[in-house]
Amino acid sequence: MSAEPSSNYDVLIAGGGMVGASLACALAQLPLRIGVVEPVPLSSGAQPSFDLRTTALSRTSQRILDSLGLWSEVASRAACIRRIHVSEQGRFGTTVIDAEQQAVPALGYVLENRVLGAAMWGRLEATDNVDMLCPATIDTATVADATITASLGGETFAGAAQARLLVVADGAGSRLRAALGVPAQTRSYEQTAIVGTVKVAHPGDGVTAFERFTPQGPMAMLPAGDGRYVFVLTAGEDAVAATLALDDGAFRDLLQARFGFRLGRIGRVGQRGSYPLALTCAQQLKTTRAAIVGNAAHGLHPVAGQGYNLGLRDAATLAELLADNLRSGEPDPGSDTLLAEYAAWREQDQRNVVAFTDGLVRGFELPAQVLGSLRGLGLAAFDVLPGAKTILAQTTMGLGGRQTRLARGMPL
Repeated sequence: MSAEPSSNYDVLIAGGGMVGASLACALAQLPLRIGVVEPVPLSSGAQPSFDLRTTALSRTSQRILDSLGLWSEVASRAACIRRIHVSEQGRFGTTVIDAEQQAVPALGYVLENRVLGAAMWGRLEATDNVDMLCPATIDTATVADATITASLGGETFAGAAQARLLVVADGAGSRLRAALGVPAQTRSYEQTAIVGTVKVAHPGDGVTAFERFTPQGPMAMLPAGDGRYVFVLTAGEDAVAATLALDDGAFRDLLQARFGFRLGRIGRVGQRGSYPLALTCAQQLKTTRAAIVGNAAHGLHPVAGQGYNLGLRDAATLAELLADNLRSGEPDPGSDTLLAEYAAWREQDQRNVVAFTDGLVRGFELPAQVLGSLRGLGLAAFDVLPGAKTILAQTTMGLGGRQTRLARGMPL
């Protein structure tokens, strides 16, 4: 980070959370001047993207982080996922996705958000062509000629910053997206996710992740190493308050009843956090001199753990197009042509993942008497049909469709 922040940038990123910071790390390799606007100070532990939650990184995401030189900084803290076990409470059908069957070393990894955030922000603070404008916010932006001017609010960075490209990466509830005239459709799942870590009596191989569908909503148990598992439990609106109010013993019993005893008896429960669940889809991925990425483009239900993975692919795509732009001699990172290509590249992947995650939630919400037996048969069919399982595995690993250079282990 330069000693004196500029007021003129090639690319200005609104949001320094996981996707915004990932994009900044990628663009830091290019001869561009980058500004990252983030409302939370760098020294604060309150950044919502880097809270006590963990992220299930897909195989594609791990390769992107490795291509950026970040994986070596966090790999020792990551737990490997080599199998994913999918089941429905009270039904016979299950399916297991296995890394060996898919000829890959791992399906993904589980990593604390704070660990990844510290690695990314540390990289950016040490990079000369990136300015971290924190704490500050962008509420409005106006386009004139070949620039977009953002109005910065904050005690330290109040004023205006100009850029040729503005990237909207400030989350599903983005006010900036709305200020730029890009509408978004939001639908509440009428559920809240409760997250935390537990110790289990029989962690087994320690590399199997569990996705379990229950009448109260989906839940996941993800290996975190040392006999620990990260849980993601969903509670309906009518049960959220009571569930959050449970003491550790009662909450442990609730987890046990929902999950069963595949990992033995659930022991100590760590600190719990919660956040409401909704599906948010921006109606377009770009507007004049602005690109929309991450949760600002697509806020997902955490079922199947696709949120950050999808957003990281947004970032990798935009970074590749900007790198190609520079190589071609085109000096404008915010050109209509580049933004149109970004939107065209990302739309299909985003539609597929939204349909996949939303379909899982909706399909398993239907009453058991309507589709219960069919769901069980469907899971059983996935387990015996190699082609169907491969499609599911490819979706989970983020390997469908056009792959970026970073996802293929290549430099920008």
